[in-house]
Amino acid sequence: MHNLLAFLTQYYHWLIFLFLEVVSGVMLFKYNSYQGSTWISSANAVVGTVYEWQSGIEHFFSLSQRSEELTKRNLLLERQVELLRQDLAEANVDSSRFQKREMELLHQYELISAKVVSNTVHRIDNLITIDKGSADGVKTDMGVACGTGLVGVVYQTCDHYSVVIPVLNHLSHISVTIRNRGYFGYLTWDGRTPVVAYVEDVPRHAQFKNGDWVETSGYSSIFPPGISVGKIVDIKDSEDGLSYRLKVHLSTDFSCLRDVCVITEQGFTERMELQQAAIDSLKRIQ
Repeated sequence: MHNLLAFLTQYYHWLIFLFLEVVSGVMLFKYNSYQGSTWISSANAVVGTVYEWQSGIEHFFSLSQRSEELTKRNLLLERQVELLRQDLAEANVDSSRFQKREMELLHQYELISAKVVSNTVHRIDNLITIDKGSADGVKTDMGVACGTGLVGVVYQTCDHYSVVIPVLNHLSHISVTIRNRGYFGYLTWDGRTPVVAYVEDVPRHAQFKNGDWVETSGYSSIFPPGISVGKIVDIKDSEDGLSYRLKVHLSTDFSCLRDVCVITEQGFTERMELQQAAIDSLKRIQ
């Protein structure tokens, strides 16, 4: 109490000044129409600016969620387009059978949204780190894709992070096919530009042309068929001359990769365990 009285005694003239200023301001803006309208306009402008900033901030933080949703949606649309392409090629297709088949195939896969937290594109052994791990259901050898196409394969996992071997890695060998042609090979990278990869071992009797699209074949247990890889931009013979080597402009821009999806399939664990058991059995025989 003593300190409060001492404070009021020392600064009472300033307190009286502030009180009179407030009273005079209220009287000025309340009983003078021009000053009052000016005050209201200024206050509305300030409030409008604050609301605009708030809206901008909320919009910025909502972009992340929207990006994840768009990535998932694009992958599902790719699967639907692939199903449409297959069914339109069949003369005796009926809508009920198509809808049933579409739902069955799409329900085989679950997409786990993830964000890229680390990425390189100019090394021979590029790796990508994502923010989802074994605690989120991610396992080794699961496929990874984004809204524009193929990304890579999960290499290692811990509880909350995973390392992905992308297409831009010399260890990457993914089974792919030429869309609507039926011929397949495997995708490799030569360690040069991050926008180009190569399809190896395409048979000599295959018929295709520049501009044809390359997509996942579905022959492996990692990726479903129909995920975009890129467009053929050049055709050359392989080194031994027994097959073609196709230069492909990748549909995925790895230099600005942010949102991805890990593709999980029902029965994935069981199938991988069976494959590993078969490999171990062959090693014992040898």
